[in-house]
Amino acid sequence: MAFLKYRTSTIVVAGLIILALLGIFTKFTTNPAEFIQNIFVFAVIGLIIFFVVRKFSNSSPQKREQRAFLKAAKRSKKRLQHKGGETNIKGSALGTLSTLKKTKAKKKPPAHLTVIDGKKGKKKNRASF
Repeated sequence: MAFLKYRTSTIVVAGLIILALLGIFTKFTTNPAEFIQNIFVFAVIGLIIFFVVRKFSNSSPQKREQRAFLKAAKRSKKRLQHKGGETNIKGSALGTLSTLKKTKAKKKPPAHLTVIDGKKGKKKNRASF
């Protein structure tokens, strides 16, 4: 009576999976060449359907954002190349990217912070507003 605890849909799905595995096993043992051919045909049809769906569903927001980003990156790259072709030569003469990052970190101006001394020992009298 333990099987009554499960839903009928779970029992039906489990039964279908067991029957499918049994069918696959019998098909493989009786005619392995035909079994492999069927698997190959299903894989090819699945790939064709996948690529067709992917081709026609290119209107997702992520793809549009990615295209816009790539377009902006190309524009930026062209703009930097047109502004100064010599900057690439100077950049390569300076050294690697890590040395450039280190020099930028050193040139950062110090933060001008001041400490305000308050009356830490005196307790607030919240009753007097």
